[in-house]
Amino acid sequence: MKAAFITEPGPADSIQVAEQPDPTPGPGQVLIRVYASAVNPIDTYIRSGAIAMDLPQPFVPGCDAAGVVESVGLGVKGFAIGDRVWCTNQGLLGRQGTLAELITVDEGWVFKLPEPVPYEDAAACALVGVTAHLGLFREAQLTPGESILIIGGSGGVGSMVVQMAAAKGARVITTAGSEAKAQVCRDLGAEEVILYKEESIAEKTKAFAPDGVNVFWETRREPDFDTAVDLLAGRGRMVLMAGRDARPAFPVGPFYVKECSLHGFVMFKASPTEMKTAAEDISDWLASGKLSANISARFTLEQAAQAHALQESATLEDSSQLAGKIIVNLNTESLP
Repeated sequence: MKAAFITEPGPADSIQVAEQPDPTPGPGQVLIRVYASAVNPIDTYIRSGAIAMDLPQPFVPGCDAAGVVESVGLGVKGFAIGDRVWCTNQGLLGRQGTLAELITVDEGWVFKLPEPVPYEDAAACALVGVTAHLGLFREAQLTPGESILIIGGSGGVGSMVVQMAAAKGARVITTAGSEAKAQVCRDLGAEEVILYKEESIAEKTKAFAPDGVNVFWETRREPDFDTAVDLLAGRGRMVLMAGRDARPAFPVGPFYVKECSLHGFVMFKASPTEMKTAAEDISDWLASGKLSANISARFTLEQAAQAHALQESATLEDSSQLAGKIIVNLNTESLP
């Protein structure tokens, strides 16, 4: 099989693509022929060494994949050869990743993919979809009729949060850096979009929700707690999913007087049961059209280094080149 891999942490151009031995599923594992994978910011952090993890040698990066079950290991009962599936949470904590034509994945991290859903869409919605679901429903416990402000509604996670919140019956206001991105957010279900480069987030949010928003979803690496707490309603919930090195000031008094709560989480620490709960909703919503993939760029496996470079540029340099997910297509010649 062909795979994209590194032999040690380094820049995007350290990624090599070459033939590697086909993996064999061990007990409780599923062998998947991958048709689509996705690139996430965390993939670039691990590949570069910005987040230190013990890596197998050579190491295949990538968290997300969608494809078809090629074979199953001893004891696997939930999957059979030929099943359409998707997965996430790979390429982390010593696990091999998904930028390969064949991958082995523990059964507990694999989910059924309904027939109408394209492999690209499933891969694009995997990590970001599970992240959005955990943050909205396990952490913030969003309910119908509540209001939510999402910073960056056209991004990978943000676009999932917008759609899931709207599907839940919440009132959604979000931010965007251009009118084109604002229209993407409206199409995904946002009731109001703030063009943050020319409009005040605080003023527009207060006009939208005079008593404050119930949930404030922060996607930036440097949270603005003063603004967030000011905009939250009583017992409002703020969700954090980025900003590993941030150390911003925090308005303790206004926060506790309003009885607000702060929810920080990372999806790769979710249990298999929590992941499955999220995955079942995501698969159902993809099949019914309530959830759609926001794909911005496509690459081949041979272009894996370019895909990583684009993601890195968008994440670290705030590049405007990306307004959604990056997909890497594999095994296209034998696509069923």
